[in-house]
Amino acid sequence: MDFNTTGSDNLAAGSAALFDNTTGSQNTAIGQGALGANSTANANTAVGFEALLKNTTGTQNTASGWQALLNNTTGQFNTATGAGALELNTTASDNTATGYQALLNNTTGNQNTGTGFDVLFSNTTGFGNTADGAFALELNSTGSNNTAFGDSALLSNTTADDNTAVGSGALTSTTIGANDTAIGALALQLNSTGTSNTASGFEALANNTTGNNNTADGVSALTNNSTGSANTAMGFSTLSNDTTGSSNTAVGINALLNNTSGASNIAVGVSAGSNLTIGSNNIDIGAAGLAGESKKIRIGTRGTHNGTFIAGISGVTVPTGIAVIIDSSGHLGTTTSSARFKEAIKPMDKASEAILALKPVTFRYKKDLDPDGIPQFGLVAEQVEKVNPDLVARDEQGKPYTVRYEAVNAMLLNEFLKEHQTVQDLKFVALNQEAMMLRQQRQIEALSAQIQKVSTQVELSKAARQIVLHDQ
Repeated sequence: MDFNTTGSDNLAAGSAALFDNTTGSQNTAIGQGALGANSTANANTAVGFEALLKNTTGTQNTASGWQALLNNTTGQFNTATGAGALELNTTASDNTATGYQALLNNTTGNQNTGTGFDVLFSNTTGFGNTADGAFALELNSTGSNNTAFGDSALLSNTTADDNTAVGSGALTSTTIGANDTAIGALALQLNSTGTSNTASGFEALANNTTGNNNTADGVSALTNNSTGSANTAMGFSTLSNDTTGSSNTAVGINALLNNTSGASNIAVGVSAGSNLTIGSNNIDIGAAGLAGESKKIRIGTRGTHNGTFIAGISGVTVPTGIAVIIDSSGHLGTTTSSARFKEAIKPMDKASEAILALKPVTFRYKKDLDPDGIPQFGLVAEQVEKVNPDLVARDEQGKPYTVRYEAVNAMLLNEFLKEHQTVQDLKFVALNQEAMMLRQQRQIEALSAQIQKVSTQVELSKAARQIVLHDQ
């Protein structure tokens, strides 16, 4: 304090401490060279060798540690605790650095907070960053508004903004990727340029590099994704083997577990869609699906679910609709009548005569199926099987389950047409017979007329002979 003139309430302890102070007041300098160049600045606290050494007019700074805030000149409201903390800061303000070399290279970046060994070590002009944990945001230079909590969190970030990393190694490899959020150790660990990703859970999106707009919530969710984008995974190991697949949604433990490159799949439930690999546009709800399939909808698990209730169907009329059928595997669909999908087409002929041996019955379903016992009308599948096995549909065990009534209807139509043809043939015969009888009648009438004519002539001839005899 050799040049102090009007400065007051200052405390200096150590060689050259507050050496150039003139009018600055309420400063505390403890350590060799502490606040050595300070002249007019007020309310600074420097504890440690050359702490705040070059500060001239910067006010209300606190530096504790070897060369902490060493190069600060006009920066204000900075707090540096630890050797080399904010050492190169010159004019930046409102920074807090706690730890060895924390924010060491910061020059003009403002409103940064760093706690831990080498946190925000390379930051120069980046602002609004928060780093807590050894090496957190260590390589950040100009990136701003980043938050990193945990050892090596956002370690490699350089210029990217608006990232949040909470957990050891979270977003540790990201360089320019922005708007990413990683919560959990190693979450988004290898992300480099991917943006707008959200990962919550240990190793969630750990291997993502350039994929964008992904959301992973759960341990190892989307852990192997590299370039896939717009995926949503919620639950332990959901989409964990996906690498390049995009626009997938998986909710539930192990949902879409084995999907690698399939896209636009939706899986809801424990292990839902877990058998899918490269297929796309599938919807699996409570179903594992099949490897490689695409554009399929599966709901429920065979052997587990035994009833389906869907609102909005019963009582709704669809005038142009067609009947929906189901096979023993639960596959829904309709039957087509187009020749485009048929082969070996030939007339039914006598094949339909089998229905003449069918025995329609009345019955009631058992109480566990229909407590109300409503009277029913139809056929018995086992009886139909004996007549024609092709007229029954079977269950998973291959036993007769129901009658293919649509096939029965086609056979009925064939029998009706055959009967109709028989009637038409009989009508034709009858018409021919009627015509023949009419011709015969006309012939008889003609013959009768001819006979009558001859009879008349005979009568006239007799009368003439009688007159001649009389005259003689």
